[in-house]
Amino acid sequence: MERFVDAAPGVRLWAEERGAPDAPVLLLVMGAQASGLGWPDELVELLAVRHRVIRYDHRDTGRSTAAFDEQPYPLTALAEDAVAVLDAFGVEHAHVVGMSMGGMLTQLLVADHPERLLSATVIGTNALSSTPYVAPDGRRVPPEELPGVSPELMELWSRPVEDRGPEAELERRVEHWRVLGGDLIPFDAAYARELERRIIAHTGHHHHAGTAHARADYSGMERTEQLAATDVPTMITSAPAEPVAPAPHAEHLAQVIRGARLVEIPGMGHALPREVHAPLAAAILDHTGRS
Repeated sequence: MERFVDAAPGVRLWAEERGAPDAPVLLLVMGAQASGLGWPDELVELLAVRHRVIRYDHRDTGRSTAAFDEQPYPLTALAEDAVAVLDAFGVEHAHVVGMSMGGMLTQLLVADHPERLLSATVIGTNALSSTPYVAPDGRRVPPEELPGVSPELMELWSRPVEDRGPEAELERRVEHWRVLGGDLIPFDAAYARELERRIIAHTGHHHHAGTAHARADYSGMERTEQLAATDVPTMITSAPAEPVAPAPHAEHLAQVIRGARLVEIPGMGHALPREVHAPLAAAILDHTGRS
């Protein structure tokens, strides 16, 4: 079932739910400039076997309001949007899974709205904490000194994005997914292309690449003390081919979030190809089942 959610004055978000209406709710929170359809249908269906799954388009993505140019917002507002989605669906408590920027938003929910979360799963992001990473040899490494984005991805991000029409934009996105996926799972360009065709069709009114979330205010997001004291059961996924938040970011997250478990998804990078659907869904369902 699809619907629109009034998240804030002048801001409407597209959302969809699948699964049994009486099943425990699982909210999927995507990354920067990513539509809710960035969660592939096949993965959603695996999760919907045991959950009422809700996915949605952030502001300035998909069918949701393109608000930033007229109404700039801090990134923290996107975490409050997630709460608004739960409210609109009448959900008091939910399991939350966030990827990339969505993993940051999930940490904000763990810190600021723990009473709404049954569990949290954080995928492919860095910790919103100033606590140093403790390396296997005992060294304490400041978070800002942990490995950064891969050089290949940085080079891709440094290129100006020009509007050369929908097909050229489609191919640019496919190349982006190739780099995001890492080098352990063979890249399926046809699969990535079909996913992006669905996202462009879903958006409807344009194929242009968005920049709002990159321009949003990222200040005020650190939650060191709250994450260290949380009672929300949290799972961190470790992805061996991760190019955005490479090792040891996942290990750092597992250290700074109280009681967090670290689970490796074999071959995974910063993408959701078919090969990771089953192991990722199994890990998520095991985690929500424990909670």
